Amino acid sequence: MADTVLHEVSDGLATITLNRPEAMNALNVAAKVALRDALRSAAEDSSVRAVLLTAAGDRAFCVGQDLKEHIGLLAADRETGSGQTMSTVREHYNPIVRAVTEMAKPVVAAVNGVAAGAGFGFALAADYRVVADTAAFTTSFAGVALTADSGVSWTLPRVVGPSRATDLLLFPRSITAQEAYELGIANRLVPAAELRAEAEKVARKLAEGPTVAYAALKESVRFGLSHSLAETLEKEDELQTRAGRSEDHAIAVQAFVNKEKPKYLGR
Repeated sequence: MADTVLHEVSDGLATITLNRPEAMNALNVAAKVALRDALRSAAEDSSVRAVLLTAAGDRAFCVGQDLKEHIGLLAADRETGSGQTMSTVREHYNPIVRAVTEMAKPVVAAVNGVAAGAGFGFALAADYRVVADTAAFTTSFAGVALTADSGVSWTLPRVVGPSRATDLLLFPRSITAQEAYELGIANRLVPAAELRAEAEKVARKLAEGPTVAYAALKESVRFGLSHSLAETLEKEDELQTRAGRSEDHAIAVQAFVNKEKPKYLGR
């Protein structure tokens, strides 16, 4: 049986690939556990300076929960009354989203096809989204009588605005790649045949960049979304002090003076 998630590291870039193309990369328990563990491994690996999150096949990035498996788990829940089916949000989806957003490294999502439900949530959690022109997005939750999870109720309003996010959640529909770009869901829109190369180019550029500064930037944006201006100014001071003491900053300043391209160490 093929691994549900592939994980490889090369030259500072961790590439994590959802690998259930025959099921449109739907998330069964094995895939959720493997994705969670791969992200945690990338976060803890000091040799990793950026992450590329992608998927096998050309039909789907991830269509969310594997409903075929879910039906069986629901039946077991009814018999035992354990309620384990819904625990997947706390045990799997929440840790996955937090691993992406809280990782002190930039995460690039290469969206090759349909991103639905939790798959949409994982894409939104990434710091940068490179999207194939054949891709599509949908919230899908209300379509199976569920509410949002995987951080979508937090990320989507911040990307498209509260009113439009509510519309997309109440009335799930397919958002084309072009519309996703216009809404700000896609940072970069590329022909499907060029997706992997373009996304890897973006991710490798980040892997070669000032890692400490990137980590601070992620933290400052996340902090600013839920704090006042005064609090955010204090946080910026704290993070700028940290970045200013990094070796990367010293390298960047010296390279600027010498009119050279900096070669960052990631520390």
